[in-house]
Amino acid sequence: MSEVVDDQREVRHARYAVAAVFAVHGAVTGSFATRVPWIQDHASVSAGQLGFALAFTAFGASCSMPLAGRITHRFGSRTALRGLLALWTLALVLPSLATNLPVLCLAMFVYGATAGMADVAMNALGVEVENRLDKSIMSGLHGMWSAGALTGAAAGTLAAHLGADARLHHALAAATLTLLGLAACRWVLDLQPTEDEEPPPRFALPPRSALLIGAAGFCAVFAEGASLDWSAVYLQDRLDSSAALAAACTTGFMLTMAVARLVGDTVVNRFGAVRTVRAGGVLAAFGGLMVVLAGNPPVAMGGFALLGLGIAVVVPLCFAAAGRSGPNPSQAIAGVATITYTSGLIAPSLIGSVAQATNLMVSFVLVTVLAFGLTALAGVLRSGDRAPSQAKVTPPSAAVPGPRP
Repeated sequence: MSEVVDDQREVRHARYAVAAVFAVHGAVTGSFATRVPWIQDHASVSAGQLGFALAFTAFGASCSMPLAGRITHRFGSRTALRGLLALWTLALVLPSLATNLPVLCLAMFVYGATAGMADVAMNALGVEVENRLDKSIMSGLHGMWSAGALTGAAAGTLAAHLGADARLHHALAAATLTLLGLAACRWVLDLQPTEDEEPPPRFALPPRSALLIGAAGFCAVFAEGASLDWSAVYLQDRLDSSAALAAACTTGFMLTMAVARLVGDTVVNRFGAVRTVRAGGVLAAFGGLMVVLAGNPPVAMGGFALLGLGIAVVVPLCFAAAGRSGPNPSQAIAGVATITYTSGLIAPSLIGSVAQATNLMVSFVLVTVLAFGLTALAGVLRSGDRAPSQAKVTPPSAAVPGPRP
């Protein structure tokens, strides 16, 4: 009996620890996003060049993500997460040091590579804790990521308001988050491979059943990635707002995302996954229209907030639906995760490319169209149309990346 109690206590501690890891990971993203305008000015790059540099984030993550499973297999989950998370938090300092486009591209490659590996490791542990608790916790973990991103963005807003050098701001943030991350990793599950366990595969094609579900996740994460990295730039370049107000816009976007994710299960329990996502798609599209048509910063800020509110719960519901979409739930979940993660990584660079060819307003017309696409794709989540807390998902043998919220 005492062994059972000890095991339950270990799993509860691991749940809180992995939640703290999600918050630390999010805080790095929030800290970076609010200082993108400063980084753009410091590196003397245009909107199109900034989008090109941000593409190296996706390239770095795509190259590194297959390594995370191998690293975890080699060192065990706790040691691997400790090292990968520290690399990610410390990589925060690199973009602000760039003084030209080539250096910024290299910095974003490393930034993306460390982000992807840490993301894979922490989501794999989150799924393991969820299975041991026999109830869904992933939505809450995503909410903790958003809360961490909000905290990082709030600090970034204050730093921008004070006119602080982003190099100093990010150095202090990186040091603090590294210490917090190492402390949290002390309590995560320490999973070790068995002697006869093969290393995880490097690549697996998503099953056909995952493609439409992944498309819904793609739309939501595209809107999230575009808003997260470009909302501050949009307010400064299009609406001539101050740096502090632009940073506050990013903070407001992440605030609505965090609140919606933390209370999302209650809404889904009452209305179901399909109706929730359809309503969210309408709400997000309306927010996108507000951004496109905004003539002043407050209207645009309200639009970005509605975008965040509308798309917040889509990705957790995509994972739930994937787990019940076919005979191989693990492969389906891995496929959906890959599609949604890729969307979040390519969105910022594609927005920059469209802005270079036209302008940022046209870029967010694209975001609005994709957000409205959720209303048409919501039906594919019908297999997940029950309370997330009732869903049981078998994790893939390899570490699976979760969404970039």
